[in-house]
Amino acid sequence: MTKRLSNLDRTLKLVHALTQSIEGLSLDEMAALLGVNRRTVERLRNVILIHFDLDETVDGRIKRFRIKDSPGRAYARPSAAEVASLQAVVEAGRIEGTANTEALEKLLSKIKIAFDSAERRRLDNDLDLLTRLQRSRVAAGPAVIASPEDLTTIQSAILAAHCVDFDYQPDWSSAPAWRRVVPYGLIHGPITYLLGKMPDRDDPPFTFRLDRMSNVRDSGIIGCPPEDWDLDAWMSRSFGIWQEEDHDIVLRVLPHAVERARAWRFHPNQQFEDDGEELLVRFRSGGLFELANHLFGWAGDLVIEGPASLTDMMEQRLTAAQEMLRPKLS
Repeated sequence: MTKRLSNLDRTLKLVHALTQSIEGLSLDEMAALLGVNRRTVERLRNVILIHFDLDETVDGRIKRFRIKDSPGRAYARPSAAEVASLQAVVEAGRIEGTANTEALEKLLSKIKIAFDSAERRRLDNDLDLLTRLQRSRVAAGPAVIASPEDLTTIQSAILAAHCVDFDYQPDWSSAPAWRRVVPYGLIHGPITYLLGKMPDRDDPPFTFRLDRMSNVRDSGIIGCPPEDWDLDAWMSRSFGIWQEEDHDIVLRVLPHAVERARAWRFHPNQQFEDDGEELLVRFRSGGLFELANHLFGWAGDLVIEGPASLTDMMEQRLTAAQEMLRPKLS
């Protein structure tokens, strides 16, 4: 323990010295400062090089080193891997048409602009390789385009604690209708939803698809959710996006699929229970239609123990799937 503390103390002392030095320190000067040999200093220098932007200059035949920025900036500076990860999310968002992609794209641009020329040169090679060989998977699903301007308007209304006005056209309606809602939250994904509650009614919040909204505007009317409102808790009540009566879901996973199920998230509040070689998965949720569709991927791997309404829904979905296989009558 004493040796570890001693090595940490030397490293911190050297970081401080390299930060304070204007001309930089040579390896011999570092060794003299710490009272260690040159080999030890070289190891410490290599460790510091991983975490800090260590500037190297040549003074005659002597190499000098210094940390260009404050230690705090070194830890606040994004790495190439972090920037590449954000860029992969932005690229996937462009393909999916996710409404908050434009905001993330602006953030990515600001991060890149914040680098100075030396940092940009150092970053470019690594970033180019990582962005060429890294992608976020775009799953099959609805291809919708939501307005980034409408998203910005809604976010501004949330910050101002105002209701949002818009015209809304659901898929079953032939014409849009005016709505005014208290914004309870935004749910992002391939489809972005506004969760909103009618200000003059006691109904629970409803979801509104951003791509089906038009003439979105800040109403200027005060409206905000209660202080104890929990968006995560609301979302956990459903398997997907649709809210309905909660059910106690029990799935029995067969022995050959137990390992796969333990690494799978069926629901944020799921609980596992061993039952011999089998595994019981329990959670409380609505969204039986979406859950039944999801469970097709587990055919042959698990059995629905309950509720009966989920079994009924599964039978309805199986009947609908069989209709797809019927040959067309000539």
